[in-house]
Amino acid sequence: MVATITRDDGIAVVTIDNPPVNALSQALRQTLWDAAEELEADESIVAVVLTCTGRTFIAGADVNEFGKPPQPPYLPDVVARIERSKKPWVAAIHGSALGGGFEVAMACLFRVSDASASVGMPEVRLGLVPGAGGTVRLPRLTTMETAVELVTTGSSFAATDALEAGLIDTIIDGDLRAGAVEFARQALENPLPLPLSERPAAQPEGDFWIKAEKAVAARARREEAPLRALACLRKASEADFEAAMAFERETFLALRASPQAAALRHVFFAERAASRPPEISGVPARDIGSAAVVGGGTMGAGIAVALRDAGFEVRLVERDAAAVERGLGNVAAIYGGSVKRGRLSAEEVVERVKGVHGTEDYNALADTDLVIEAVFEDLEVKREVFNKLAAVCRPDAMLATNTSYLDPASIAAGMEGPERFLGLHFFSPANVMKLLEIVPTGHTAPDVLATGFALARKLGKIPVRAGICDGFIGNRILKVTRAQAEQLLLSGIAPHAVDAAMRAFGMPMGPFEAQDLGGLDIAAFQRRAARDRGETPFAPVADRLCAMERFGQKSGGGWYDYVKGERTPLHSETVERIIGEEAGDRLRQVLDDDDIVDCIVLPMVNEGAKILADKVALRPSDIDLVEIHGYGFPRWRGGLMHYAQARGLADIVAKLESMSTRGLSEEPCALLRSAASAGEFPNMSG
Repeated sequence: MVATITRDDGIAVVTIDNPPVNALSQALRQTLWDAAEELEADESIVAVVLTCTGRTFIAGADVNEFGKPPQPPYLPDVVARIERSKKPWVAAIHGSALGGGFEVAMACLFRVSDASASVGMPEVRLGLVPGAGGTVRLPRLTTMETAVELVTTGSSFAATDALEAGLIDTIIDGDLRAGAVEFARQALENPLPLPLSERPAAQPEGDFWIKAEKAVAARARREEAPLRALACLRKASEADFEAAMAFERETFLALRASPQAAALRHVFFAERAASRPPEISGVPARDIGSAAVVGGGTMGAGIAVALRDAGFEVRLVERDAAAVERGLGNVAAIYGGSVKRGRLSAEEVVERVKGVHGTEDYNALADTDLVIEAVFEDLEVKREVFNKLAAVCRPDAMLATNTSYLDPASIAAGMEGPERFLGLHFFSPANVMKLLEIVPTGHTAPDVLATGFALARKLGKIPVRAGICDGFIGNRILKVTRAQAEQLLLSGIAPHAVDAAMRAFGMPMGPFEAQDLGGLDIAAFQRRAARDRGETPFAPVADRLCAMERFGQKSGGGWYDYVKGERTPLHSETVERIIGEEAGDRLRQVLDDDDIVDCIVLPMVNEGAKILADKVALRPSDIDLVEIHGYGFPRWRGGLMHYAQARGLADIVAKLESMSTRGLSEEPCALLRSAASAGEFPNMSG
């Protein structure tokens, strides 16, 4: 049984029990329909309370039904059946009432919750709009401003905010079920409100819709669903209930079959699977109760904040007292930014900062469960750190290096207890970026690897296992991105044209804007290390800019010029001159935006295929997650490798072959060619 009915002196309590998140499966939809029919016919029942077992109210649709033909009863019909009941229903919400779960709650005449509950409409995050009346009932429950915020962003409201917005009627202290039953009894003593379908929709004034469309379009960056959701809300305000419902359903069905929805479903499932990959199935993780970070620079402070935000007391180790103070100052500065942005209160920040303890004494780590090194990206410096750690930490303490390019196995070479060591590549800023590349060595114990994934879950990050190579998954592809961008410059395409084309593709920034923001000196250091290894990285213009100390925004100029105190990129005659000198007699190309994107993205796909062939990544979806969460690849395209498969691998092979004859890229690799023949990339984890 996915639901049970009990009776409490005229109040029926329908209790949903469909673990783990009480999703709206076909069986649950049928049960709700049957319960509404049964209780409508029961003359002893005067009101109904809808509640759920487990950790949450109805958290949304059943993910097992995604991409499959829906089975009756359909959710809009179930919602309508509950709403037209002659006996008032009260939704008792705990945990999350999301999407279809909140649509069911809006079908009820009243909504109550406990203090920890939240409500929301996250459908746009899957490339959809609400499909069971969410965009039609919501403006009849709250203001249009609130409806637009919830529906077009996919965000959720905590209980106190939901109460203020009118989304719920009261917050219950104490037992939620008992409180909801008592609320139902008291509600019967007063005239009952109209169901939402019979109430008027909110009517915004002035140029509300023009401003809303502009704001949503700017935020959506070519995602279809947010603007389509806004159109549904506008229809709800301008048409009658039935017409608005029909418009919403038509929009929902059209989007459900769209490429963007397919891409976003792919990302959804990839993210769900990421924290528990099959390679660690059945392997228990270690208990991590205490943590430390060695290095208090930008990255180390960010990691310390990420650990502290997850509830750890953190020791921050630096080489001397002055460095300790600087490291703690970096931590305080990060938290200060959280206060300015309204993410934390000043009181919360005081408590968080107090939980980060600075020290220059490695012996203070003698009983620490996990130590993450985040010092300068230098092999010998890192080795020195781990030799100290191995000498003072418990033999079972887990030790991790945060490195972007260096070989973790080389860092741990000669260290006592290499089985407890692995790479944890955080992305900057570490307290914000969701990606965590987990890099085991040949000696890393299975439970240590499993602990890395468990730690990522606790930190709220998306973990991806990466094999050892220069740059792992993400930075290995980034090198290709940057090299291809410079190839375009030497072919006669201006930096601003490259950046504009990539932004139009859906990237948050173009490659040259991104380098100016992060600093050209970082990549220059990595290229020097590569040359020391006998490699020949391609960056003729970037190397000359770095030789001139044009490192980007922080130096007042990089690929662009900058006015002091401003971040607007300006055309640079110096850069234009250097590009011309490096291009020499090279043939100039005539390329439109699509060609520019192909010259960058398709070689990235080819490198992704090489990464699969090398088993640096085990699944194409791992590369997708790295590109989305580490580098801003448009989520609605499904990630790099999903984009390639959706476009057609045979087409990509043909385009790369054509580009290679013009000196714009390498030829497609063997695995990409074989994948094109098979129609999909292989899974390398078997």
